Amino acid sequence: MKVGIVVFPGSNCDADTLQAFGSLAGVDARLLWHKDTDLQGSDLVILPGGFSYGDYLRSGAIARFAGIMESVRRFAEQGGYILGICNGFQVLTEAGLLPGALLRNTSRLFISQDVYLQPVSRVAAMSKNLDTQRTYQIPIAHGEGRYYTDTDGLKSLQDGDQIMFRYVNAAGHRDEASNPNGSLADIAGICSPNGRVMGLMPHPERAVNPLLGLEDGLPLLDGLMNSLTL
Repeated sequence: MKVGIVVFPGSNCDADTLQAFGSLAGVDARLLWHKDTDLQGSDLVILPGGFSYGDYLRSGAIARFAGIMESVRRFAEQGGYILGICNGFQVLTEAGLLPGALLRNTSRLFISQDVYLQPVSRVAAMSKNLDTQRTYQIPIAHGEGRYYTDTDGLKSLQDGDQIMFRYVNAAGHRDEASNPNGSLADIAGICSPNGRVMGLMPHPERAVNPLLGLEDGLPLLDGLMNSLTL
């Protein structure tokens, strides 16, 4: 299974993502340069976290015009699997590959902390095989992570089972204190109607090593890769 990780100027989670996915059995993970157009036969393309192009204008607003993004768009149109993490999620919304937008956190502050996620979608490749009765402790690090869409957009996400993860507390309950950025309906991640284009603000690639104190990211990565092989 080939995983291609796009590197934009300002990406800072590309190495983490490469190591996390490369440690999975049967995965050949490689970096893809933003100026290239060849996805190198990737079965999964990942847009990693960071500050692409310095987050000038808006987060992800310039990266959408990178040379490789036309290939990413065609890959999506052909039913390819794409995952955007944090800044990568922002790029996907800016590129129109996922609906809605990521706005400034309600606190107006950059937030770096662990949060709890509850998987929701039975369509999204990453979440559909996860246990919806448990929570997953995953770190976040962002200043523009507040997911927003209009009323019709939210209804479309709900009707299409496209809400991939929600922010919850450790017991799995939704409350204002557990939503770190003010996201609409506690949304932490969404997917396309076919479940193959996915975006989430938390960083599962940073929660795969017991030496760092978190391993809850592993089920998310394993679940995604297992979906690709079915």
